Amino acid sequence: MKKFIESFINVWKIEELKNKILVTLGILLVYRFGSQVTLPGIDSTKLQSLSNQTEGGIGWLINVFTGGAFSEASIFALGIMPYISASIVVQLMGIAIPYLQKLQKDGESGRKTLNQITRWLTIAITLVQGPGYIFNLKQTLPAEAFVNPDFFTFFPLFGSVLIIVSGTIFAMWLGERITEKGIGNGISLLIMVGILARMPEAFIQEVGTNSTNPMKIIIEIIIWLLVIIATILLVMALRKVQVQYARRSVSGDFESDSMDDNRQFIPLKLNSAGVMPIIFAQAIMFIPAALAGLSKSDTALSISNMFKDPFGLVYNVVFALLIVIFTYFYTAITVPTNKMADDLKRSGGFIPGIKPGAETGDFLDKLMSLITFPGSLFLALIAVFPAIIHGLLDVQGAWAYFYGGTSLIIMVGVAIDTIQQINSYLLNKHYDGLMKSGKNRKAVA
Repeated sequence: MKKFIESFINVWKIEELKNKILVTLGILLVYRFGSQVTLPGIDSTKLQSLSNQTEGGIGWLINVFTGGAFSEASIFALGIMPYISASIVVQLMGIAIPYLQKLQKDGESGRKTLNQITRWLTIAITLVQGPGYIFNLKQTLPAEAFVNPDFFTFFPLFGSVLIIVSGTIFAMWLGERITEKGIGNGISLLIMVGILARMPEAFIQEVGTNSTNPMKIIIEIIIWLLVIIATILLVMALRKVQVQYARRSVSGDFESDSMDDNRQFIPLKLNSAGVMPIIFAQAIMFIPAALAGLSKSDTALSISNMFKDPFGLVYNVVFALLIVIFTYFYTAITVPTNKMADDLKRSGGFIPGIKPGAETGDFLDKLMSLITFPGSLFLALIAVFPAIIHGLLDVQGAWAYFYGGTSLIIMVGVAIDTIQQINSYLLNKHYDGLMKSGKNRKAVA
């Protein structure tokens, strides 16, 4: 603990790192302030029905990602959700469109072009979702919530949509400024701060509900900490594949007897897909309820109710299966084992006992399939754990969501990434890192 405190103090001794942290905190403060600014013409005291809409399902997920801005009818109501959608679309389109595939291989210039495409697509998505959000306000809020009686005439409506689009663009710009001038991944930090903003309220509600049973709260906190530890293990777990490089002699020939001195590893993550399978599965889970809602039959009503209950058995079994499937799918399109094998062959490296080239690619592909299976099961378990804890301990829905799913994995992943970046600054300045493994990583490097 003493070393950690010393390392934390050392953070403020590095001028560049201190400035990056202050810039990051300042931008996050601006984003949180904007999330509380209600759209013009709406009474912020009459939004209870909108808050009720976000108590579960996709509404809750969007509201958490926007830090409550969705339920506050804020100028940041859509947050950076359109940007996330655009990023996913561009990434998936890169599989089928040769032009995007070329950009992905063009290094820094290709990355800049892809970013520009993502920005324009973000604006297009927001122009579609913005009017949809305003229409949702009309359907959800009582008439007295609209201060301006002409709120839904052309010019006020156009102004509101323009504000929402501008808010998303501004939030996207803030995230990019954090990535460029601050510390950590800006977009991910905006999401994490939004999630954290909802946590105190959910915990206070849980404490209030169990005020006469403090032991239950203690047990819940212990379980929550254990789930966080398990999530950290999932995020950081690696399968190291040993690689050897033949050292060249002065004459240019390979010295096979010196290869043992040039051993390295290919790190294959247990969960290479990150949180994306959960997001994909979550989106798919709302389709059955939406389709069933089109019919008035008892069977359709039953199906709709099953898929609207995020704590129900059927919902979570299907949810878990979809996560396993999407984990394999997303890993297959984001981990280019054949490219890894080709790069390894060009650099003169090989996996002991495996021929370079196609055989190495097949080996890595098979290995990824093997380690993805337990990783996908672990990810599915964490995703459905809120339903488990809700059923076993009768934890309130709002607080139960923080025991797993998208929110917890994002918080853990972003926190680890940010700490690792701070750790790198400390190690480069010859200070002890915040993480114990920092020295070891430097030594290996």
